[in-house]
Amino acid sequence: MDPVTVETPSLEVAGLAFAYPDGHQALFGVDFRVERGERVALLGPNGAGKTTLVLHLNGILTGGAGTVTVAGLPVGKRHMAEIRRRVGIVFQDPDDQLFMPTVREDVAFGPAAAGLRGAELEERVDRALALVGMAEFKERPPHHLSFGQRRRVAVATVLAMEPEILVLDEPSSNLDPASRRELADILRALDVTVLMVTHDLPYALELCPRSLILSEGVIAADGRTGELLSDDDLMRAHRLELPFGFDPRSVTAGTGRP
Repeated sequence: MDPVTVETPSLEVAGLAFAYPDGHQALFGVDFRVERGERVALLGPNGAGKTTLVLHLNGILTGGAGTVTVAGLPVGKRHMAEIRRRVGIVFQDPDDQLFMPTVREDVAFGPAAAGLRGAELEERVDRALALVGMAEFKERPPHHLSFGQRRRVAVATVLAMEPEILVLDEPSSNLDPASRRELADILRALDVTVLMVTHDLPYALELCPRSLILSEGVIAADGRTGELLSDDDLMRAHRLELPFGFDPRSVTAGTGRP
């Protein structure tokens, strides 16, 4: 990972507003920053603008007002290749990212496209797979793996690019309890900034000390995850609900421990 100064955040979004061609205004002026090494959850009801925001982080959507800066680089045509290396997005469905005959080829695809070859490429693949506990499956076809294993390989395909920030879209969806815990252990151990988009509020509390609530195209709240989830009025106002019987005060945010 390229060195950045202590003062340079991994991500800074300032005054971001965006309307789709049909006139639907999705973002109305979003402002926040994520420091290097933070794990931050992006919460909000359906239709809040979360997907629109994420698509601005690596330049898939552009053209609205405001700015997005990744590790000091403004998102725009001039830096687009480097921005897309630095912002690694892991989709909700791992099958959207896995399309090669073997796990190794899937994880190697991004670095190889960026020009990496030979021993350096193999080292990058091995390191990424080791980080997610999938090294022994290197030569397996992805479609022979369980859903949870495929999700870990999808994370490895992004880690192989050595990103500045890892963006996870609903990482716990469709995982059984053991796979959910295994992924949480992996994410806690990574030395990378994490922005986790999720409706799974207990998972956000387990992994992310800080959360942002995006609602109606603006950041409605930014604070410690446990405090936000314990604010009944705030939760109700933004259509967020915890599972029945779950007490956010029983977990120390970001640790998964009582």
